[in-house]
Amino acid sequence: MCRLFAITSQDPLSPMVALQALDVMREGHDGSGVGLFLRDLGGPFDEIKDAPILSGIFSEAGLRRLDTYMMDLGFMTKYKLSIKVPKTPPAGVPRRDIYLVRAYEYPEDWDGLPQSELYNRLLETRLTLRAMGDETGDMIVFSFWPDVIMIKEIGDPLSVAKHLMLDRKELQARIIMAQGRQNTNYAINLYACHPFFIQGYSTMTNGENTAFIPIREYLSSRGFPGYVGYQSDSEVFTHILHFAVNRLGLGVEAYKHIITPLQEADLHAHPNHQLLTGLKQTCRKLIIDGPNCVIGSLPDHSLFMVQDRKKLRPGVVGGRPGRYAFSSELCGLDAAIPERDKSQDFQPMHLDTAIVNADRQEVKICSQKDPLHLSH
Repeated sequence: MCRLFAITSQDPLSPMVALQALDVMREGHDGSGVGLFLRDLGGPFDEIKDAPILSGIFSEAGLRRLDTYMMDLGFMTKYKLSIKVPKTPPAGVPRRDIYLVRAYEYPEDWDGLPQSELYNRLLETRLTLRAMGDETGDMIVFSFWPDVIMIKEIGDPLSVAKHLMLDRKELQARIIMAQGRQNTNYAINLYACHPFFIQGYSTMTNGENTAFIPIREYLSSRGFPGYVGYQSDSEVFTHILHFAVNRLGLGVEAYKHIITPLQEADLHAHPNHQLLTGLKQTCRKLIIDGPNCVIGSLPDHSLFMVQDRKKLRPGVVGGRPGRYAFSSELCGLDAAIPERDKSQDFQPMHLDTAIVNADRQEVKICSQKDPLHLSH
């Protein structure tokens, strides 16, 4: 199993908060990798919320290719954080040239584009850069999106954090998702490391998705260029979330109705019986077969946690107004927010979606038996 930790805070936090929470759960991950997703950024990025930020790992040659490609498109650097590391990395951490976090000015000829077109072009650019890197192995691109930074690396989470000096003030964020990886199903590949991201949606999962093949085939047939990759069977959870909200116009409360539909008796008794029956039929190939615990983040800066019906992967949410966290284990929550009312901690069951909205004032619990509200 892997270990998951996510935190949302009114004040920007260092990613070390999340990594230290992972460390107290280290019996659940073997140190084979770590992934970080940072959103609602602080520091220098707080003033440039609309600027797309490129996150990735580059060789010197890859960086030159990146610069040439981006300049040809008309992107100009607005702010950059180049993490150059010691030549000798810690044991188990690969030697790299540059970990790059760079914010750009949009090309002038993109001015006036509708937001949907702008976002599709950002996706297209990221996919092109990823393909360029796959050809030569000189660049790994995790995200290209406003107000988002992603960092991933092979190795023990705290060793990686120290190596990259992740306690630097430039990397603070109000939303942090972190996964301590346990290498099980696949060879170690950074594109298989959680969290995953597409167009403002991110998820990470503890578990295994044995229904991966039909889900991947269904998503790949939707005609959307971003539904590709899939070095991990868990990446489809992110794409299903994007599909549910972005393509179907549903709210996050509907996410569980797609991945774990109600059984027939509960479905017939539901106030939205007709809608949910149709959803179950048309999205049948997106039904998961766990066990899975999924933590996700949406463009509106909400965080959520869901469980599948088997409920064999732990998860708990708790905190206080202004700061809440989602954790695979209670000890991770204790490490990050010890000064909370622990009687209010909540462990989602298989019908629940636990949500903390952008105001960070409470944990909202939605049951699949509740009436469904559309997001649009």
